[in-house]
Amino acid sequence: MVSTKQVEDGKIYAFLGIFLMVVGFLIVFLTKKENKYAMFYAKQGLILFIVVVLVQVTIAILRIVPFIGDVVTTILWIGLTILWLIGLIYSLSGEQKDIPLVGEYARKLNL
Repeated sequence: MVSTKQVEDGKIYAFLGIFLMVVGFLIVFLTKKENKYAMFYAKQGLILFIVVVLVQVTIAILRIVPFIGDVVTTILWIGLTILWLIGLIYSLSGEQKDIPLVGEYARKLNL
């Protein structure tokens, strides 16, 4: 459980951790590593960035297939955008909530 003071002190950093993904993670890691709330969301931002990179590779491959590649690309980007927005909302909520599909992997990061 994270204290109320840590949550209030870490909300902006948690938001940055999700909003800026890898850059946000580095900001939080270098400035607020001791804040568990901020690090919780910064790690999810880092995993979300890794997912974006994997999706980009997948999209590059799928673009070879004319119509299906375009449809799948659109679906993947909409899904990523939804996950990113969920993360932004959760980071400002004051509660530690896992972003779907991302949170379980972020919890495994021991930083």
